[in-house]
This record gives sequence, C-alpha cells and structure tokens, in this order.
Amino acid sequence: MTAPVSSPDILVIGGGNAALCAAITAAEAGASVLILETAPKPYRGGNSRHTRNFRCMHHGPLGPLVDSYTEEEYLADLLKVTGGKTHEGLARLAIRSSEDCLPWMEAHGVRFQPSLSGTLSLARTNAFFLGGGKSLVNAYYRTAEALGVEVKYEAAVTHLELADGRVAYVEYTQGDETHRLTPKSVVVASGGFQADTDWLARAWGPAAKNFLIRGTPYNRGVVLADLLDQGIEQVGDPTQCHAVAIDGRAPKFDGGIVTRLDCVPFSIVVNKEARRFYDEGEDVWPKRYAIWGRLVAAQPDQVGYVIIDAKSLNLFMPSVFPPIKADTLEELADKMGLPADALAQTVAEFNAACGDTSGFHPTELDGVSTTGLTPPKTNWARPITEAPFYGYSLRTGVTFTYLGLKVDENAQCSIGNRPVSNLWAAGETMAGSILGQGYLAGFGMTIGTVFGRIAGKEAAAYAHAN
Repeated sequence: MTAPVSSPDILVIGGGNAALCAAITAAEAGASVLILETAPKPYRGGNSRHTRNFRCMHHGPLGPLVDSYTEEEYLADLLKVTGGKTHEGLARLAIRSSEDCLPWMEAHGVRFQPSLSGTLSLARTNAFFLGGGKSLVNAYYRTAEALGVEVKYEAAVTHLELADGRVAYVEYTQGDETHRLTPKSVVVASGGFQADTDWLARAWGPAAKNFLIRGTPYNRGVVLADLLDQGIEQVGDPTQCHAVAIDGRAPKFDGGIVTRLDCVPFSIVVNKEARRFYDEGEDVWPKRYAIWGRLVAAQPDQVGYVIIDAKSLNLFMPSVFPPIKADTLEELADKMGLPADALAQTVAEFNAACGDTSGFHPTELDGVSTTGLTPPKTNWARPITEAPFYGYSLRTGVTFTYLGLKVDENAQCSIGNRPVSNLWAAGETMAGSILGQGYLAGFGMTIGTVFGRIAGKEAAAYAHAN
C-alpha cells in the first residue's frame, strides 16, 4: 500500500553535511523543506559524523586558518592527488566558493578550533571543527529545525520516478508503510554505494570482501542505482574511492576517523611476507594518506603492517587501538604473525640505507631519505633501532565511492545532456565529478558544503517559479 503524504517544495534525500547545507539554504529562501534520512536519529549525518575538518581557500588569515591558501595552490594540490583526473571547472568552483563557506558555516552554528596536535601541517589549509563532525551535524540540525525544516528518520527512499524530463514522484518506506511524495524539487545527497559490499565486490572483485567500511552502514547506493538505471548521466569509475589504510582491528562498519592510522610517514610498511612495497615518505600525510587503502588492497590477503620504534611513537595522531608492543623485532614479528627472519632482514636493509638524519622534520618534507633501496623512502627515513618496537596491522578502509551522478555548475543532473528540470545532487553522490581518483584531506566536506548550498539555492528558485 502506497500512502500519499503532504509534499514539500523541496525534498532532500540524505542527512549529512551536503543535505543539511541544501536544506538550510532552501529554507532560508522561503521554501518548505523535508529531509528523508535513512538512518535512525542517533546515527544521523552519514559520513559527516566522522569528519573533522574542511579544506578552505583564503586570502590571509580566516577564522582558525593562518597565512593564506590561494586558488592556484589549492588546485595544484588537488591535481597532484588526482593525477589530473578532475573536472577543472567544477574543481575551481568548489575551491573559490570555499572561502565564503567558512563564515557561512560559523553563521549557522559551526564552531572551529586550532589545528590538533599532530596535524600542524594543516594549520594553513584546513579548518578543524570544535567537537568534530558530530558537532557540525548537530549544529546544522538545530539551525534547520529553527528554520522549519522537517526531518523524517528511518525513511529509506526506494524510487524516484522520472518522466518527461523531471522527477514526477518519490517513494520511500518508513516502518511497514510505503509513502509517495510529489515535491517540486529534489536534492539527492545520499552518498555513495560503499556499504553495499556486494556492489563493491562486483567492481573490485572478491578482494573487496576483505575491505572495511569506515563510514555509515546506511550508504548502500539505493538512490544512486535507481537513478543510473533510469539513464541519469553518471560520472566516475566504480573502482575509484576514498580508501585509506586503517587499523586492522576496526569494525566492519562505522569505525570512523579514530581508526585511521597516521603513522605511515614515520614507519616502514610491509606485507604479510614482511617485504616493503611502497615509499612511505612520498609526501606529507594529508596529501598521501588516501592512496594507502589501494596499496594495501593490492597486497596478499589485503593486509599490511606498520613497523615503528620508540622515537616515532608520539609523532602522529594515535588510533583508537593501542599499538602492538615488543622489546625486540623478533618478538614483534611473532605477535603480529609475520616471519621473524624476513622482518629482521627488511629492517636491517632499511636501516643500512638510511643516511644523515639531522634534517629530520616531522611536519614537512625534509629530504631525509634512503640510498640504494627499492622502493626508496624519500622523506623521514630514520633507522628503526630504538626499543621498544611497535606495530599496527593495516586493512583497506573505504570512506566513499566515486561512481556517482554527473552534475553541472548548478549541481543539476541530466539525461542525455538534457537537464532534469527538478533534480540536483550534492556531496559524495556527485563527488566523482571532481575526484577522479585519490583524495585531499578535508575536500569531501568542501564539495558537500559548496554544492549543497548551490543545490539548495537552485532547487528553491525552481520551486518558487513552479
């Protein structure tokens, strides 16, 4: 039984940062707005619950940000991590708009703090949320409520009916009932498909079954698949995603930011055969942490192991799980299930290749590198000699997938290059329009905030005109 319910001017599908930015913007433009959030109220907010900062262009100090971060430098950082696989026009739009977003965020209840210890390299580029992503989400929900935005939780959208170049109606389930809405405008901000591990396995192969999902278990790509099946233009590669190396002891879903391991630059990373497989010191961590999920995914059993010594233990943000500790490398290998002789040989070869370490500087590229070692370590290469020794297991942790809805500069979706008159997308569900591969710390929040605001503005304007 499909029950009709009162339809708003604007329907926003999703309950995270992008959805909330769209809802607030539309409500401030005078539209009636309904948010449908699949998750229960305590788990509202999608992956935004687990975020902690926002990458922001600025000309001079801005809020907690120091110095300046220009459009060209920001773009260069993005091009480096994506290998040039980006839509430059949309990328520049996101970058330019980010400067205005920070004061907008503050005006809508978000509070910031100085960079956290261990993240000083981000003090110029990334604004950290006081209380993390959960506080940001709660602030936006309070603002939305004050503006009259209605929210339905455990409301799972199952179908958007497209007809004559527009969304004719939307169906969702809540409890045992199916409901139908006929909103004037629809904003899709319901994320990627990463929580559907069967879909991941179809894209990646059986190895994906060993992946962990860092974020919400509710982003299963139901709305994304429904729209793509009806011919909405898509963007992105299904095998590309924001995937990082996380603690192997993390839960299957929803471990969040606290399971990320930031110790790689100060370590060596080995596979289950105790062999190194990549340059751990290639770049500062915020520009390189997102490649390590894919690197670990390519190793036997999709696992890796971090090895550090006592002098590196306090140089990074710790994981929620304590490291494995041992007085000798052989003992550490035994505790981690690694071949002891092979690990000892790998560490010895690495130590022998290290040179002068007097220029070591943990928060910037220091050129302290190995010589004659394959793969090299090009920065922060110090011998692993000081007991006790520590280790972490690594697994691939998927944050969000890049296969998504293609949008234009107005955040509008299309079929066969013809815009769908009342359909917009924002956040992770369209991030593949800009992120062809790789990731830049804090940039997902930038995309969600910028395109959420654009989508809300455009959806409200269309609703008022129709």
